[in-house]
Amino acid sequence: MHTGIPQLISTFRRNWLSNVRGDLLAAIVVALALIPEAIGFSIIAGVDPKVGLYASVIIAMVIAITGGRPAMISAATAATAVLFGSLVREQGIEYLLAATILAGVIQMAAGFARVGYIMRFVSRSVMTGFVNALAILIFMAQLPELIGVSKQSYAMIAAGLAIIYLFPRITRLVPSPLICILVLTVAALVFKLDTRIVSDLGELQNALPSLLVPNVPFTLETLWIILPTSIAVAAVG
Repeated sequence: MHTGIPQLISTFRRNWLSNVRGDLLAAIVVALALIPEAIGFSIIAGVDPKVGLYASVIIAMVIAITGGRPAMISAATAATAVLFGSLVREQGIEYLLAATILAGVIQMAAGFARVGYIMRFVSRSVMTGFVNALAILIFMAQLPELIGVSKQSYAMIAAGLAIIYLFPRITRLVPSPLICILVLTVAALVFKLDTRIVSDLGELQNALPSLLVPNVPFTLETLWIILPTSIAVAAVG
C-alpha cells in the first residue's frame, strides 16, 4: 500500500508534469486545428457544427484521462462522418447517438477478442483503395454545399484550398486549416462578403450539453436500423 502511492505519484509526474510547456503548446495547436475539422466533418455528417465541437472536446478529455498509445489519433474523422450521413438524413440525430454507442460496444468486444490482430494481414493495396474511395465519398458529400451559393463563395473556396495546400511550404508550425479560417474570416468581415457563416448552419449555445439517453425506441427494429452503420463505424474506427 505504502509502495503503491509513491509509484502512483511518480507515474503521474512522469506522464502529466514531465513536459508541461510542450504539452500546453501542443494542446493549443491541436485545439485550434480541431475547430475547423469538427465543423467540416459535422457538415459531412449532416449535423449542427456544435455536435462535432462538443464531441471533439469530450473525446479529448476521455482519452487524456484513460490514456492512449503512440500514433493514435482521437478526434473527429471524415471516415466516420461519411458513414453517419445517410443515417442522419433518414432517421435523425438521435439514431446517430444510438449508433455511436453501439459502435463503441462493438469495438470493445472486438478489442477483448483481439480482432485487431487481423489488420496485420491486410495488404497495402487494400488500404490504398480504402483511402482513395474515402476521398471520393467525401468529395461527393460536399457537392450539395457547392450548389446555390454566391460567386464570392466560390472565390473563398478557391482561396481556402490554395492556403491549405500552399501554406505548409512556408511553415508547418501553425496548421494550415487554422490559417485558412483566420484569413478568410478577416477577409469576409473587412470586405463584407456575401457568404454563409457557422451560425447559419446551426445555433451555437453558450452552455454545455446535458447528459441524456438517445430518444429512440429500444426495439429490434431500431437495432436493425443502426446495426449496419455501427458495424461500419466500428470497423473503420
